[in-house]
Amino acid sequence: MTTATTRPIAELTIRGVILGGIITILFTAANVYLGLKVGLTFATSIPAAVISMAILRMLPGSNIVENNIVQTIASAAGTLSAIIFVLPGLILVGWWQGFPYWTTVAVCATGGVMGVMFSVPLRRALVTGSDLPYPEGVAAAEVLKVGTSTNGGEENAKGLRIIVISSLVSAIFQLLATLKVVAAEAAKNFRIGPSVSGVSTSFSMALIGVGHLVGLSVGAAMFFGMLIAWVGLVPWLSAHVPGATDAIVTDIFRNKVRFVGAGTIGVAAIWTLFKILGPIIGGIRSAMAAAQARGQGEVLELTERDLPISIVGGTILLMLPLIAFLLWTFSAGGPVAEHAVPVIGGTVIYIALVAVVIASVCGYMAGLIGASNSPVSGVGILAAVGASLLLLAFFGHQTDPHRASALIAYALFTTGIVFSVATISNDNLQDLKTGQLVGATPWKQQVALVFGVIFGSLVIPVVLDLLKNTFGFVGMPGAGPNALQAPQASLIAALAQGILGSGIDWWLIGTGALIGAIVIAIDETLGKMGKMRLPPLGVGMGIYLPMALTLLIPVGALIGHFYDRWARRTANPEFAERMGTLAATGLIVGESLWGVGFAFFVAVRGGEIPAGIMGASYAQWAELAALLVFFGSIAWLYSRTKQMVR
Repeated sequence: MTTATTRPIAELTIRGVILGGIITILFTAANVYLGLKVGLTFATSIPAAVISMAILRMLPGSNIVENNIVQTIASAAGTLSAIIFVLPGLILVGWWQGFPYWTTVAVCATGGVMGVMFSVPLRRALVTGSDLPYPEGVAAAEVLKVGTSTNGGEENAKGLRIIVISSLVSAIFQLLATLKVVAAEAAKNFRIGPSVSGVSTSFSMALIGVGHLVGLSVGAAMFFGMLIAWVGLVPWLSAHVPGATDAIVTDIFRNKVRFVGAGTIGVAAIWTLFKILGPIIGGIRSAMAAAQARGQGEVLELTERDLPISIVGGTILLMLPLIAFLLWTFSAGGPVAEHAVPVIGGTVIYIALVAVVIASVCGYMAGLIGASNSPVSGVGILAAVGASLLLLAFFGHQTDPHRASALIAYALFTTGIVFSVATISNDNLQDLKTGQLVGATPWKQQVALVFGVIFGSLVIPVVLDLLKNTFGFVGMPGAGPNALQAPQASLIAALAQGILGSGIDWWLIGTGALIGAIVIAIDETLGKMGKMRLPPLGVGMGIYLPMALTLLIPVGALIGHFYDRWARRTANPEFAERMGTLAATGLIVGESLWGVGFAFFVAVRGGEIPAGIMGASYAQWAELAALLVFFGSIAWLYSRTKQMVR
């Protein structure tokens, strides 16, 4: 241990917490709406950092680590909004008629705080002690660095300029897509003999940026998984299925291939946990050693000061009886109440054990590919399977519809708590990576994460109730023509119903597990041969996520690979590579900021999405225009970046 010097600048400030809370309200509402509408949420850390810098720089004494606290609070709360992938399922199965405010707050807060606590020892294992890319964490750090730089250096000026340029390129393209001047996505489904398949992509510059930041290995793994899904599984599972091509493709992917992908993710997650178990144990030991050193009066470096392990363990132990109380009140009057002690006790143990696994795996996935693109809903599927199987083992299949409905609701409620842990763990390590890169104090950032969880928990049920009463969800009684899809909640609810009611096709999940085992063997063999690795979780994500969300990530990885090869031949390779990172970061920043603004624009219009300025006859030309403008803009941007490096 070394002796630390006192930092003369403020970090965890009242104004920073208040600003983070205000941004939280805005971003959480936007994320809840978008998630229920299209099944996707956006990372809020980078937009929060940009807004924070714009506001705090007008106030005296602002600095990079204070800005980092603001984005930490906002990103934790924005990420917690992914709980919408589970809780609307309780509406869809008819158990809830609305979202009870304090119950919903408690589900989000207990799981979220546990997720923060589990991230403390994981920081040492997966942030400071690993080489995971953390694309969004690195991008947020770069934004903070160039935005708060005061040295006036030419390199920082160029860095800020390239972020602004690439952000504008990304945002302007999204504007054109909204106006339908260019297509937002392109898809073509087709027949292959007795089978079907398809090709699709969303024209998202943020995905190009993510691909650049995660690198060639992860990009190749996702591409391999995508080939397994669309060249192998979709044609195989659709053979001789009658119906329209588009309908078959949609049904096969959503109801079969995604379960295969969940099985692959499950096996890859277990293997990943096994591989990182040593570093995790090392992180816990390091945290305990730090606590002992602090107790002996030794002063740690600011960047090594986590929350004391005693507070971490005590907080986790405090959450468990609160969770038991939540489960008891939720299950009152149902079949679980008939055997409350063993069932609720077993559920609490299940949540505690699974939370450890999920926190580790989600943190690893976020480090591998970023919080926005990490398939946390796949983890939710596995958690729902586990919770449902526990109830099935105790109660068996139910013939009474009311008892079955009560058990399904209990399984979803349990999954909601686990999912809160997953969503926060999926984001926290990204924030802690940002903090590491900007010289933040870990324990202050961990406190800020708890603030973010609390702010988000207070906002989420209000927004959920507003959207449920205004639009409704597809599949619920009385849903109107503008009902929100809530796709993940529908899938997870159907999964719980299948296990506890009519059964589930375990063959699909087993097939995915077999694919995962084969990929693990390939990856380990490549590692022993000294070749480029094929991360199994990346392959699982390639299978599970729609092609529209994965195709451009390998493209971005390839672009980033060739750019970095060029950068290494320049006179100042480090600066050249950093400029490429900033260009990729800007692509994420521009689209993220546009996502926030457009979500609120739609909300103000009562959920009405603008029809665009082009007529229906232009649609076929919009895809061609999108291809030309999209890749032309990317080519121009990287060419411009190279010119600025020279």
